[in-house]
Amino acid sequence: MKFIKDLNPGDRIADIYMCKHKQAATTKNGKDYFSVTLQDKTGVVDAKIWEPNSDGIDEFEAPDCIDVFGEVTSFNGALQINIKRARKCREGEYDLANYLPVSAKDNDRMFEELLGIINSIQNPYLKKLLQKFFVEDKKFIELFRKSSAAKTVHHGFIGGLLEHTLSVTKLCDYMCSAYPALKRDLLITAAIFHDIGKVRELSLFPLNDYTDEGQFLGHIVMGCEMIGEKAKEIDGFPLILKQELQHCILAHHGEFEYGSPKKPAIMEAVALNLADNTDAKMETFTELLNAITTPGWQGYNKFFETNIYETRID
Repeated sequence: MKFIKDLNPGDRIADIYMCKHKQAATTKNGKDYFSVTLQDKTGVVDAKIWEPNSDGIDEFEAPDCIDVFGEVTSFNGALQINIKRARKCREGEYDLANYLPVSAKDNDRMFEELLGIINSIQNPYLKKLLQKFFVEDKKFIELFRKSSAAKTVHHGFIGGLLEHTLSVTKLCDYMCSAYPALKRDLLITAAIFHDIGKVRELSLFPLNDYTDEGQFLGHIVMGCEMIGEKAKEIDGFPLILKQELQHCILAHHGEFEYGSPKKPAIMEAVALNLADNTDAKMETFTELLNAITTPGWQGYNKFFETNIYETRID
């Protein structure tokens, strides 16, 4: 099959992809159409069915695998598929492993490295809190290791939450060595915990979509609540330490307009925000570069709010 990362404007496709999302919509002229998101293990692509009532369009829904015939175009600098025909596939016609994006990094090794960092924590309360999640809670561990870190923007693949968390934690560990005023135990613990609410905010693949709880509360609030619940199980957990840790979680998006309930008020919260933002943007740009097939200017990108340029030389 031709994977999404290998598609180029002008290509004709006749292949099987997973429907990640399907929504009925109407143009400004009152014409009905379907907006569809197709995915395989290499990424996602926007698609449109402009003639939804034509004979070549069968009934299908997310997360069906569908046999697609269409043309690849470009819209606002991003690939888009104009679907001419679509048929729901039967079991046995496809290999599900081709359609679920997975981290390129070894999940076992990443989790082992994260456990090693947890073992380096000296504060007994913070270490016990981490162990309650990452050693003792088998259900949480299973979800954490399978979850993505986002629906689409960055680390939107199986194992993405673990990969992102480890990267942010390692960036924070570096900052602790560069800026001794930082409290390492607090910052590293906050880094490991900063996105744990995403195990509840997003469903697992193949859907990888927002849950009702995720829509109502969001991962920042849920993560803060999860920490508070577990901290109650540890006798004598210092109140101010719990509040500092929860503040780091609540402030890790940095600004109100980015969904942060609080702005960073302590040095560790500032460091966590910078590390989280750095890894998210570097991974997003990496994923953009991996999808580029020709060098030069690539057009306007909404996430970076600029026209991006491919600088690599083969």
